[in-house]
Amino acid sequence: MTRYRRTYRDVAGQRIEGTWRHIFTRNMNTYFLTDLIIYADGAIDCGTGGLTDLDGLAEQLRCGRVATTLEDGAWASAHHLAGWRFTEPDSAINAEMLLGEVADEVDRLNDRPDSTGRCLQAVTTYLADPTENNRRTVRERYLAIPEHLRTYALGDMDRKDAPLRILITDLGKQLHGWPNGPVVTEQKLAEAVAYFREREIAIETRATRIPADGPEHPQQPTLTIPKTVYPRGWPDPPGVEVLQNDYPAVITIGANTYPSVTHAYWALSTPDPGWHEQITAAPRRYDAGKLAEQAPRRTDWATARLAVMTALLRAKYTQHTQMAQTLRASGDARIVYVDFDSAYWSANGKRGNNWIGRLLEVIRSELATVGARIPLPTTHDVDSSASTGTQGPTCEDGAPGASSSP
Repeated sequence: MTRYRRTYRDVAGQRIEGTWRHIFTRNMNTYFLTDLIIYADGAIDCGTGGLTDLDGLAEQLRCGRVATTLEDGAWASAHHLAGWRFTEPDSAINAEMLLGEVADEVDRLNDRPDSTGRCLQAVTTYLADPTENNRRTVRERYLAIPEHLRTYALGDMDRKDAPLRILITDLGKQLHGWPNGPVVTEQKLAEAVAYFREREIAIETRATRIPADGPEHPQQPTLTIPKTVYPRGWPDPPGVEVLQNDYPAVITIGANTYPSVTHAYWALSTPDPGWHEQITAAPRRYDAGKLAEQAPRRTDWATARLAVMTALLRAKYTQHTQMAQTLRASGDARIVYVDFDSAYWSANGKRGNNWIGRLLEVIRSELATVGARIPLPTTHDVDSSASTGTQGPTCEDGAPGASSSP
């Protein structure tokens, strides 16, 4: 069961999602602990050289190159980590179970119902139309679940898969999977059906339930703020373009005024007053960045920059009402900020941190609290309630960490 272990591979620039689990491969008389990697396109890397598929894995299992049975006294190796001999080894799965588990993983990677999901779909069909044929379908699909995973099918720690086993057992027969166990009666079958009906209601209720403090995920589609250059000037009237840090929005921080957030960010990054003035006066964002590359940087800039950017964005949207309205109009959407110059600040490729997008969501939330007249604790409130601690330098709007002068 590997659904929480994620990996991927690139195929012609396309990301193919994958997952993995441990297995043993065998070469001569030595077992090697390695990773079985499963990809959404059905490709499988079983550590025996190159990619294969489910049929190829079955062949590797048949010939013993991938091993699910372990010989007592055989030598095992975790490559450069450790080596040992097996003493009374006991494998948790067999070849059929492993193949079933891998097939399930491919289904999940493609957002398709796996063997358990297909079985539960058959149960739903049976509840709507309780015919013998539909019950037989439940049985077939239950038996298609890898044997070691059947007990988890209902996610019920108390009943395990007993209601399923009652449902698939013919009346008057002993409970499936329990030799010499209880006989399934009309009453037991009725109890199992009642269990599944209650389960459906609980699942539906849980799916539609909204937590008391609001939904757990954004209700509006993701808002992407692209990195767009306008050689002939910004659109008039502008739309979401105003959310770009380059957009000409004069902001005042302490005694200093800056043409845009970008100008302010780079100007504050240097401790040199002369460079600060040059960067502030740069005609374009590009020019401000180029000047900043030449200027000395504050020694603690890497750790302070996030607080500085927070203060600058807060200043922009508290000092420009219309821009604040544009930001608030995005509702609860996730904001993706695209700027290929920085993987730290933007959602740049696979490594982007998207910090500006995340900070814009925070500022948007702060603006909402003002509209709702929700009182928030200030930095001073926090400091006064603490037994110890000091407050760092602040901008005029109270944001910590950003000095009002370079």
